[in-house]
Amino acid sequence: MIPASTRALLFLPGLTFLLMAQPGSAQEMSMSSATPEYSDEQINFFESKIRPALVEHCYKCHSEDGDKIKGGLLLDTREMSLVGGDTGPAVVPGDLDESLLYTAVLYTDTDLEMPPKYKLDPDVIADFKLWIEMGAPDPRERKSKSGAPAEYTNTIDVEAGREHWAYQLPSLSEKPNPATSDWAINAVDTFIEKGRDAAGLTPAPDAEALTLVRRLYFDLTGLPPRREQVEAFVTGYEADPETTLAKTVDELLASDQFGERWGRHWLDVARYGESSGKEVNATFPHAWRYRDYVIDAFNADKPFDEFLQEQIAGDLLDAETPEEKAEHLVATSFLAIGTKGLNEVNSRQFRFDLADEQLDTTTQAFLATTVACARCHDHKFDPIPMADYYSMAGIFLSSETLYGTAEALQSRRTTELVSLPAASTTTTGTETKTLGEMIEMSFQMTLLEERLEEITEEVRELRRSGDADGARAKLNQILRARNQVGIQRRILDSYDDDGNPIAFSMGVRDREEPFDSQILIRGEEDNPATERAPRGFLQVIQTNNQSAIGTHESGRRQLAEWMTSPENPLTARVYANRVWGWLIGEGLVTSVDNFGTTGEKPSHPELLDYLALTLIDSGWSTKNLIREIVTSRTYRMSSDYNEAQFQKDPENRLLWRAHRKRLDAESLRDATLAVSQQLDLKRPEGSMVSQVGDGFVGRNIQEAQLNTPSSHRSVYLPIVRGLVPESLSLFDFSDPSLLSGKREVTTVPSQALYLMNSDFAIRSAAAMADYLAGEQELRGPELATAAFYLCYSRPPTPEESAHTKDYIERFLEVARAENLSVEKSRRMALTTFCQSLISSAEFRYLN
Repeated sequence: MIPASTRALLFLPGLTFLLMAQPGSAQEMSMSSATPEYSDEQINFFESKIRPALVEHCYKCHSEDGDKIKGGLLLDTREMSLVGGDTGPAVVPGDLDESLLYTAVLYTDTDLEMPPKYKLDPDVIADFKLWIEMGAPDPRERKSKSGAPAEYTNTIDVEAGREHWAYQLPSLSEKPNPATSDWAINAVDTFIEKGRDAAGLTPAPDAEALTLVRRLYFDLTGLPPRREQVEAFVTGYEADPETTLAKTVDELLASDQFGERWGRHWLDVARYGESSGKEVNATFPHAWRYRDYVIDAFNADKPFDEFLQEQIAGDLLDAETPEEKAEHLVATSFLAIGTKGLNEVNSRQFRFDLADEQLDTTTQAFLATTVACARCHDHKFDPIPMADYYSMAGIFLSSETLYGTAEALQSRRTTELVSLPAASTTTTGTETKTLGEMIEMSFQMTLLEERLEEITEEVRELRRSGDADGARAKLNQILRARNQVGIQRRILDSYDDDGNPIAFSMGVRDREEPFDSQILIRGEEDNPATERAPRGFLQVIQTNNQSAIGTHESGRRQLAEWMTSPENPLTARVYANRVWGWLIGEGLVTSVDNFGTTGEKPSHPELLDYLALTLIDSGWSTKNLIREIVTSRTYRMSSDYNEAQFQKDPENRLLWRAHRKRLDAESLRDATLAVSQQLDLKRPEGSMVSQVGDGFVGRNIQEAQLNTPSSHRSVYLPIVRGLVPESLSLFDFSDPSLLSGKREVTTVPSQALYLMNSDFAIRSAAAMADYLAGEQELRGPELATAAFYLCYSRPPTPEESAHTKDYIERFLEVARAENLSVEKSRRMALTTFCQSLISSAEFRYLN
């Protein structure tokens, strides 16, 4: 009999090897020598979160190269971590209670505290908890004691690394010719057909026009089509499918809703959030400008190479107008909106962590390369020496990140903001102040500062008198006073001397004295090597005519040029793969954020190269690339199931049918508002966070102030880290603290409960019922038709119409027996009917 604690582990990713044995004790479990397979995300989590923490806090006493091995415990390999030391296994995958390492870092057992002289930061402890819960993925293998451990020596053969497919320039062996095929319509189809034929697969039939139009609208705008749009498409498609499809696609690409839908895709990749996250969680009241910049960029079909350059080096680019200059400055918010440990005491550690977060996001977002895994050692899997990491880190260390945040005792790392050119952009939520109001604000500021000084002096007196308890009791007053002063100062600084509001943004700028980064041994900021890494890029990708980084330049402009060079094999491929995945449901490379050797290989390498080259040849046009994909016959296939085809290709990697896709969180919420006639398509001014202003979530800013009801599109909801609105978080919304090119899709009971019981679902069902009841002609079959067109973009079948009529009539009969009024009964019947449609699987899925 397998113990319950062990059975719980059997289904964790990478732990299927446990099925081969029935271990009894935790010690026996941890002794397993089999090496599990881990996902890219698990390996990246270990390399970016766990290994650096082990190196910094544990290796000195618990590694083969440490000063001495204490307690017989080694933590520098997976095998020895599982074996443990004198007191038992340090790590038991999936079991926090049995993992002595986790017990030690919690400091809950006075006989077992690690590190012995200090407790780890809560964020680091949380990382260890998540790591063990996910199965403790650990790719490290034990090395011989002779010679230095591999993670501390340069073992990278860069030249050999260039043989990896992703580092080869995109190319086509022959030009695709759809005219030679009976099935293919455009070049995309020829590549899909070739792979399918080779595997002996046959394509699913074309989707019906009703299915296709709903798919198009949601994929391109994130909203359902109206009845008249559905009927016009179906009529036109029956007469001339190619012209009708092309015309509809162009109309959708030209709509404002396109940028809102596709901008949200990029905001996932950019880890967009409106607060710093982590322990302090200070608000970012100006982050919304980056959100709007992204939406406008997609609507304007800004060339992707320009889009990239502006986000990395917009402040260094030429601009012809104040408006263009402001746009460029706002774009650099990409580098400023990440999470930050604002309570970090060590300023040098803070700078290195900030640069690491920026480097990691930049290289994964644009290059799908996990460069940050080389912070402590040469990359374990990809041809990226540790020196390359610090060459790129020097670029970000030579840049000053301006994110704002109010000054406070718990927030030690406040900065300035970027001041935007006058009259170039809106100062949302801020009105001009009169002279009297400015004087009053300054007076309040003076009073707060005087009160802070009084409390501080009281604490000094108490300490001088030996009253330590009294001094500690006063510290909370100092904390509150400092918070108030910091927030008030930030408010004052948002006006000029005449009381006019100043437009600010987050962003970056070059430091006055750029510098090359030291190489940090084991990634430890207090253990630098003597040599520095000259600012530069990855050796594995060489481009010609690359401009040199000047002595007084950070190198961000050159970095952006290097990434968008036609000779960089990654950038166009990575973005083309993202676009394909957002439309089709799965990337040609399924590991969309990792094109390295631990990532997946492309299912259709020639198609990926074709799309990348098409992107470049079109002037890096996103809309052109989308048009190429959605007008293909591949996109038009139905999602019909076929058992024989499934047996040959169960994951549908060769695309013998369309993927059935669930609506993402935003589309589900927006569609619910749309069908209930509540959706407000106007762009709101700023954000709820900008209205609340500077502060600290959970301290002077509470959830009720941020997550207020809104009828605007979901892209405009406040995205505060740790406080994402329930309507999004329950339905697999992207974690705003992490880059995410592909969301998870889960099905859990809380989702069904939300659709049944939440105020939002009930209110929306009632609003839809009010709309249907207000249309006097909607009686009998026409009622069902109107409701089904709203929710499913199709008319009901005769059976569905009959069921609708029968349900409402039976509901009215019961209501009459309860002596309820006819009007009230009919409204209740309609409301419950509408809620059943909104909560149905057909509403939530695209076929």
